[in-house]
Parts: sequence; C-alpha cells; structure tokens
Amino acid sequence: MIRARLSNCLPLLFLVTIASCNPPRWNLVPDDAGNLHMIDVSPVDQPHDLDVVEPLFDPETDVIFRLFTRSNPQSPQIIQWDNPESLLNSNFNPAHPTRFTIHGWVSGEDANMHGLIRENLLALDEFNVINVDWGAGAQTINYVQARNRVGPVGEIVSRFIDMMVETSGASLESVSVTGSSLGAHCAGNAGKFQHGRINTIIGMDPAGPLFSLGQPDIIHESDGQYVEAIYTNSGLLGFDLPLGHANFYPNGGRTQPGCGIDITGNCAHTRAHQYFAESIGSPLGFVGQRCASHEEILAGVCTESGPNALLGGEPSNYGKGVSGFYHLTTNAQSPFAMG
Repeated sequence: MIRARLSNCLPLLFLVTIASCNPPRWNLVPDDAGNLHMIDVSPVDQPHDLDVVEPLFDPETDVIFRLFTRSNPQSPQIIQWDNPESLLNSNFNPAHPTRFTIHGWVSGEDANMHGLIRENLLALDEFNVINVDWGAGAQTINYVQARNRVGPVGEIVSRFIDMMVETSGASLESVSVTGSSLGAHCAGNAGKFQHGRINTIIGMDPAGPLFSLGQPDIIHESDGQYVEAIYTNSGLLGFDLPLGHANFYPNGGRTQPGCGIDITGNCAHTRAHQYFAESIGSPLGFVGQRCASHEEILAGVCTESGPNALLGGEPSNYGKGVSGFYHLTTNAQSPFAMG
C-alpha cells in the first residue's frame, strides 16, 4: 500500500505539484548542494507571522551584504545597509557597475552560485560584486517559511540600494540583481521595491513550488527595466511559465544534458546559474533562437520568429529590444556554451 502510494505520487516527493494526487504533508526536496530534506510543504495552518516559527530571523539584521572587487577578490568587506560609513570606507567604486547575487533555499555565504558569478565578473572587468547572504532565513527545513521570506529579503536589498545610491551617487542604470531559485524571487522583489527602476534583473530557474502567477511576490517582468529568466528545470524545482521580458529555455528548459537520471532535478536546477556564470565571459556565448510561443518550447519545436539573442552575458540585453521565448542547446559538460 505504502509502496503503491509512493509510486503514484512520486512527482510530489520532489515538489512537481502540490495540488494533485492527494499529496502528503511531508515531502523530499533537494537543496542547492543536492542533499535531500524531508520538509513540510503544506501551507495549511502555517502561522502568518514568521517570528512565530523562527524568531531569530530578522532581515534588517540577519541579511549580510559582502562586497568583492578586484582589490579584494577573495576577502569580502561587510557593508551594512543602515551604515553609510561602511560603504564609504570600503572598496566600493560608484564608477564601476554593481552586481548583486542572491542564493536560494538552504544556502548562504558559501553558495556555489556566488563564487562562480563573482569569479567570472572580476575576471572580465572592474565590478562591485555584492553577495547577498540571507542564510539565516534560507537555512531551514521549513520550505514554506523560506518561500515566504522572498519579499522581506527583497525589501532589505532595496534599502541597501537606496543607501548605496544616496551615499555614493551610484546610478541605478549600473545595477543588476541576479538570483537563483528562491533567490530569483528575492531579486524580483528588490526590483518591486525599487518600482522597476533597476537596470537588469536575472532570475536563474526561479523556484516553482508554492509560487503561481498573480502572487504579489513572484518575479515579474515589471520588476526591472529588463528582466530575464533562465529555465533549466521548469515544472519540477523551477517555475513552469514565462516570467520575464526574455525567457530562455536551454535544452527545452526541463532537463539538461550531462545530468543523467537526475530524479530530484537538482542537477538541472543548478545548471541555470552555471550557464549564466559562464555566459559572462564566454567567447562563444549561449545563442538562443527566438520561438513563436511558449507552447512551441513545450512541444519541442521552434518556429523562427525574430533575431537571435544571447542568454545572460555582460552587459545584459537591456536596451537591445530582446523579448519573448528562446531555445538553445548546450554541451553536456563545461564549457557549456556552443555559440
């Protein structure tokens, strides 16, 4: 009986869907490192006040901003959103572009996406790279509560940006915010609190479980002047519908070559930030073919409907008129870009 139920509801064990097959309250979900966790995915009877469950998480004090530049590529400088002096006394240079990276669930300071993106940016040029660490709120087995924190995390990132602009004179035109999984929604919320003024927001396989279109805290194309979404495990760990101005679907957007069986979807899920990091300085680039519709992407076909465009890259596609749905193929191993 138990084995039959698990077989019939296997997708639920990995958060493919929460609304069908009478899902159990507790399910297995992998974190960014591929470790499985038994978590409560039922929003029923969850306290609305986050402090009821985990009183130690306070975005104003627990979200940590670490600055890296070519002057300190390995040793971060801590910048406090409410302490302008910490910015003025750092290596932050308002003449250089600023790039924020935001990790996902059960991650923190050492998230792989932070290091990969930072290394590629600083190898390319002069940047202010700010790693956003909300591990105090993300490192919890309670996925529901971590999911509900994307708004508060985005708001504190927005406050940091306000302080940065007021203190240094940096321009929002030089700011990009990138996020992976739950971090993609955090990035979107930072843009919402900035009233869509941020130059570029990149969502790398935005988290799918417990998100739906129309929710006020889901990443949306209105969150920035240019919003790009990269889908590598859509329908499982990643969201299944277009969310950005430009939506890139490497290898169809659901599974990725080189990931093997990948039952949990974690390998495909993390490919999004790996592709983006590589795109920053890739001599070939990830060239996407513009398709007529999202439905074509799902069907595995693509009617050419406009000029090609590059996934990610530095600088982004802002101002280039890039929008719609793009298909591309990658190599199974790094380097992934095929041009």
